[in-house]
Amino acid sequence: MSAAADISTSIAEAHLRLADAIPAVDDLMKIATSAVAGKVTVGGKISGEALEREQHAAHGLAWLATYVESLRQLHSYAERLSGEGRYGATERLLVEIGAGEYLAQIFGGIPMNQSEFVRLADLGVDARSIAKARTAAVESLIETGTRPALRAALVESMKTKTPAEIVGDSGLDETLEAFRSEMRRFAEEEVLPHAHEWHLKNDYIPLEVIGKLAELGVFGLTIPEDFGGLGLGKESMCVVSEELSRAYIGVGSLGTRSEIAAELIICGGTDEQKAEWLPKIASGEVLPTAVFTEPNTGSDLGSLRTRAVKDGDVYKITGNKTWITHPVRADVMTVLARTNPETSDYRGLSMFLAPKPRGTDAEPFPAKGMSGGEIEVLGYRGMKEYEIAFDGFEVPAGNLLGGVEGQGFKQLMQTFESARIQTAARAVGVAQSAFDIGLQYAQDRVQFGKALINFPRVADKLAIMAVEINIARQLTYFSARQKDQDKRCDLEAGMAKLLGARVAWAAADNALQIHGGNGFALEYAISRVLCDARILNIFEGAAEIQAQVIARRLLDGR
Repeated sequence: MSAAADISTSIAEAHLRLADAIPAVDDLMKIATSAVAGKVTVGGKISGEALEREQHAAHGLAWLATYVESLRQLHSYAERLSGEGRYGATERLLVEIGAGEYLAQIFGGIPMNQSEFVRLADLGVDARSIAKARTAAVESLIETGTRPALRAALVESMKTKTPAEIVGDSGLDETLEAFRSEMRRFAEEEVLPHAHEWHLKNDYIPLEVIGKLAELGVFGLTIPEDFGGLGLGKESMCVVSEELSRAYIGVGSLGTRSEIAAELIICGGTDEQKAEWLPKIASGEVLPTAVFTEPNTGSDLGSLRTRAVKDGDVYKITGNKTWITHPVRADVMTVLARTNPETSDYRGLSMFLAPKPRGTDAEPFPAKGMSGGEIEVLGYRGMKEYEIAFDGFEVPAGNLLGGVEGQGFKQLMQTFESARIQTAARAVGVAQSAFDIGLQYAQDRVQFGKALINFPRVADKLAIMAVEINIARQLTYFSARQKDQDKRCDLEAGMAKLLGARVAWAAADNALQIHGGNGFALEYAISRVLCDARILNIFEGAAEIQAQVIARRLLDGR
């Protein structure tokens, strides 16, 4: 049998062997969960102190679970495409390489970031259990999926595609793919030609572009039709966020604030608040911003100090907020503040829909009791970040979300699934952008008489980028489908965000490496994408916090 035929045979059988391999890693997951639980359980309950002491193991468990779910979704992707006659050579290579690489990492060491690896022994899995889990299917996938020949074959298939094309079938239906094409056309015409200039000048995304996004329905994607939205699901939100972020994460993130505000109002608002605000958000008439984080709290939202005191028919808000995105041009703020001064945790927090006038660079906050200054940032530009100080800023009492005090943290928690799914989609878009740029440069740049793409280590980088982007994309779509089916998906959404952020950073870093010294020059777009990718491991739950949350859920749900 020829080498080409051997490759063809192996990839044709990959998803079948993956089906046989998944039970083995499921067993490892059960053993690891039990072993980590033994490290952090005191008196029959999970101990916060022990969980913190055993962070490496706990967070490693979260990564192992993310890899196991990734393999499961990779198999589901292959099965779905195979059943629909869409499982072509590129898709087979993505599955074969993805399965082999992720299985090899499970047994050899999963990278939580560039310098921290978790190994099965760290999780308390004994050598005998590890050996038992290395079944014939697992061994076969690792042996074939990690071969250089497969990576080379995948890169050859890339050479026939344009940078604008997604490598491999996304697995979505025709309706969502048509939606993707529409967003891609808009992004290529209205965003991509200007994105780098906006970034370098730290310019706002033009209001004209925001207006066109509103016309396309971007701000009302998941708002019910009764309130002027499109009434679509989270999967459509993923497609839109991914494609817009592929052009420029600032544009891809414009809808995030509308998504969070709308979800807060849909889940926790009164009928009057829904009727007042949802149509305006859906049409783009009102631009929201989220005002949650404080200088000394970070991810510890339960300890917020900003207070809201009722005074007649208004609440007066006093305190400091930071890392507020797009606040100057926002028309309404979703503000989390403490209404019960007797509390020091999440139980005393309330959410407000706080109207404000639009500002300008010259006068950012033309509102009584409100001031602030810009935070200059490496990337994630186009909307601008601010610190905000409130000093008796007045909000109508009727704008207390839901009309009942003390519900703010619970209301915010209801948005976390959607926010993390959307962030995972943005991460996939940024990763795809890095891949597009890296692929084009590798094809165009000639060194030592041939294009860079013909050097194995350059080709390997591109192959693994494509493989991991596909895995992150499938995990993100899966979490969105879970949400659309009204299933609890905080675990899945967290995993998608955790993996997507790592994949985006790795893709940007590798694409810049392909550029060599040119990648370090501000004139090249990859320098922007690298800066943009870095924030994804921090906002909407830093990677360490995200891993902690996933671990807690896994251990509590045993």
